[in-house]
Amino acid sequence: MTQQNLYLGIDCGTQGTKAIVLDAATGKVLGLGAASHTLISSANGRREQAPHEWLDAFTEATHRALQQAGVDGQDILAIGVSGQQHGLVLLDDQGQVLRPAKLWCDTETSAENHRLLDYLGGESGSLERLGVAIAPGYTVSKLLWTLEQHPAVFARIAHILLPHDYLNYWLTGRACAEYGDASGTGYFNVRTREWDLPLLRHIDASGRLEAALPHLIEADQAVGRILPAIAEHLGINPNALVSSGGGDNMMGAIGTGNITPGVITMSLGSSGTIYACADQPNVSAQASVATFCSSSGGWLPLICTMNLTNATGVVRELFELDLAAFNTLVEQSPIGAEGVSMLPFLNGERVPALPHASGSLHGLNMTNLNRANLCRAAVEGTTFGLRYGLDLLRQTGLQSHSIRLIGGGSKSPVWRQMVADIMNTEVICTEQSEAAALGAAIQAAWCQSGESLEALCTRCVSLDADSSTRPSATSVSAYQQAYERYQQHVATL
Repeated sequence: MTQQNLYLGIDCGTQGTKAIVLDAATGKVLGLGAASHTLISSANGRREQAPHEWLDAFTEATHRALQQAGVDGQDILAIGVSGQQHGLVLLDDQGQVLRPAKLWCDTETSAENHRLLDYLGGESGSLERLGVAIAPGYTVSKLLWTLEQHPAVFARIAHILLPHDYLNYWLTGRACAEYGDASGTGYFNVRTREWDLPLLRHIDASGRLEAALPHLIEADQAVGRILPAIAEHLGINPNALVSSGGGDNMMGAIGTGNITPGVITMSLGSSGTIYACADQPNVSAQASVATFCSSSGGWLPLICTMNLTNATGVVRELFELDLAAFNTLVEQSPIGAEGVSMLPFLNGERVPALPHASGSLHGLNMTNLNRANLCRAAVEGTTFGLRYGLDLLRQTGLQSHSIRLIGGGSKSPVWRQMVADIMNTEVICTEQSEAAALGAAIQAAWCQSGESLEALCTRCVSLDADSSTRPSATSVSAYQQAYERYQQHVATL
């Protein structure tokens, strides 16, 4: 029997936490566990979560994954953590959470972001200085918001952490960050890979913020060993290493084998993301393209839309449809939904850059207003947003022969065909759809074993040949017309 090399990969997302047990010797995922989170939201754009829920979900998901795998947690060699990007977790000097974490999808700090952008010289000034154009949802505006709205909380800040940094802190007691996730803070220079300390001093001259920054480590470095009490709580080997981890997009890149130029990954999750691998920080003049660092040593040019399955899910719930019934209705409606267009900007939108937009329906009349057309318009509208983003990425010179599709939406054959046709590119799913959790486990193996990341990805990332979907020339043409109509509606905003 092959000696097992067991690693735990965790992905703490907006809706819940996933855990997988990976045997890196065979490349097989042995067990998967999940637990959900709740969201604190209000009409002013507030989107927050209580970090203690992440810890409870981490524990529950880990126990379920170990149970499904039928392995002993004492055999886990290392843990890797993936986390939703941009979120702000503030701790006091005792390591206690000071207030709920503001999330990536929070737009309550739009005014603060606008003022910081003015200070940086607008989007072009931000791109020149940081290599990214700060946007509502990035971490930096959350700091200014905390200073102004909660000065008593601000005065007690001892640690500024991203969600995955906080989970690593809970596991090890060490406050560290790695370059990939740090790229999305808005106070990090992606070209030089350093914190922008003068920007933090502009927010608060006391030096409190820079003193609270985590220590930066490389993607293949360990944060440390798991704390004995946490190891016991999780039922894990007390000698297990905790790898640097990273943002969910960076870990998703590793989990789809997107670690060399030429591959594009598209995620159909609550939000929609598209990213590719680059060996140079080719910063786009387009502010919507975020040239983040990767968690594999290079860069990860990326676009993110704020609305995807969250928007299609609302329509599904409105009509009280299960997924199968929803997909059936989407199929019943023709391409272009008989003239019905949805701009699904229910959370505001980042790509295109419309933070204050709301959702809208266009082209309704007495004959086309039906459930099937509304369901299709929701899926088309969210996918057109991704097409807009892919066009921006392609303008930076990125080439790709196929798109690796992940996330909940990738499980739908109808949606896969729609993506292939709208993007005019072959799409294929990875066998393991929980790519961020898989990437975290692969990174843990890279960190602990010293084996090359390329070798680990070759063994642990498999493509699902049955999911391969090619574009149909007739449909490509029909979607192009519907996409141009979408662009006209967006232009009116």
